[in-house]
Amino acid sequence: MSTSPHDGKAMQSLLEAAASAGDGLPPVEKWNPAHCGTMDMEIRRDGSWWHDGTRITRDRLVRLFSTILRKDDDGVHYLVTPVEKQAVRVEIAPFLAVRVDRAERAGRQVLIFTTNLGDLAEAGPEHPIRVEIDRATKEPTPFVLVRGRLEALITRPVFYELVEMAQQDGNRLTLESGGETFELGSVA
Repeated sequence: MSTSPHDGKAMQSLLEAAASAGDGLPPVEKWNPAHCGTMDMEIRRDGSWWHDGTRITRDRLVRLFSTILRKDDDGVHYLVTPVEKQAVRVEIAPFLAVRVDRAERAGRQVLIFTTNLGDLAEAGPEHPIRVEIDRATKEPTPFVLVRGRLEALITRPVFYELVEMAQQDGNRLTLESGGETFELGSVA
């Protein structure tokens, strides 16, 4: 992975931008800074964040960074401030959906996902669930859209809960939330 020559300075700038967001999320989708390079930061499949080969263990720091993360049309994840944009490596998804709660609104089932960083996403038109099926192994990899183009990998225990909630429609397992129907996979 290539590292920007100003990685320490970039890290400080990103920390300051994230801290200034307070409890709300900064408007990263509206910021259009120049691309400044690639930061030696990685978000691994298990949801851990790493910088310069060292795991970031401070939850508050990881949460701060997550507030200035976005995924652009090019499929690349960036940490973004009003003045710079640094690419970061994301192994599969930047978040993990670690919990799902079922509720009812206006007579319809809604599923509310909680991520490992405390984000909430109510599955529906704005937060769809999608499942990729590995062609070789036929194993599902499920996701829910959290914000912007950022997704959460739905953890195995949460996916099992979804399967238990699902209805069989022919040879497909489907699940409803917020007036939308999502396919979880097929029944052999």
